[in-house]
Amino acid sequence: MKRKFLVALAALLLVACLGALWFAGNSLSSPAPKVIGALPDDLNGSSIQFQSYSGETIHGWYIPGRRGAGAVALMHGVRSNRLSMLDRARFLSQAGYSVLLFDFQAHGESTGKHITFGYLESEDAAAAIAYLKQVAPGERIGVIGVSMGGAAATLAAPPLSINALVLEMVYPTIKEAVDDRLTMRLGGWARVLTPLLLLQSRAQLGFSSNNLRPIDHVGQLTFPKLFIAGANDRHTTLDESRRLFEAASSPKDFWVVPGAAHVDLHGASKVEYEQRVLEFLRSNLR
Repeated sequence: MKRKFLVALAALLLVACLGALWFAGNSLSSPAPKVIGALPDDLNGSSIQFQSYSGETIHGWYIPGRRGAGAVALMHGVRSNRLSMLDRARFLSQAGYSVLLFDFQAHGESTGKHITFGYLESEDAAAAIAYLKQVAPGERIGVIGVSMGGAAATLAAPPLSINALVLEMVYPTIKEAVDDRLTMRLGGWARVLTPLLLLQSRAQLGFSSNNLRPIDHVGQLTFPKLFIAGANDRHTTLDESRRLFEAASSPKDFWVVPGAAHVDLHGASKVEYEQRVLEFLRSNLR
């Protein structure tokens, strides 16, 4: 009798655990909509939209710059939107660059059923570059991608047709990204749950975790790259950022922001961030 009770209890706990993982995966991939509103008055641009190669409608802003100065697409992180990139848009616009900000699918005002952590977002990234080439013909193009935005820019196939790429806090593999987040919340033992969480994500989203490995793609990107990492980042550890950098082809550079976690690195070190990013873009877009 006692044995039957223990077996039933174990089965109940297993079902509860699987149910919790399914709920967690569904919550993480659920859309993050937000009414964005008009472009702030201090930026002289307009609202735009274009079709992602995935079929979703992408909403954003375009701020024209000085002819011949270059153009930059800004790609935000997971569960965020173009508002998080406004301060970057401001200093880039002041420096003369044309700037495109947009909401990835299932974020902000863009359509989409699921967040896919860079997989379908890579289709948005490719469509954004095609759009930027239309509205800023002849300009050399750069991208600043934050976390998921950087993963999307890296995962695009074929590689984005750009001239420079800034990657901030980008995970090498989705497995490590999940490991890190489970460890932060539950402790090191929780890494045993990663395969189950990734497996049920495949069932819900229709693609494998093998499709989310930026570290397998950075070696194919021949344009200049600037990697930026936070010294105290626990979501994408400094060791993980270094491994991604080491796997990348040249030319490349690496900057660690002292004391920064998985935060807005521009806000964490505004003066040095702007100096370094502007120097990198100036060298490669003008």
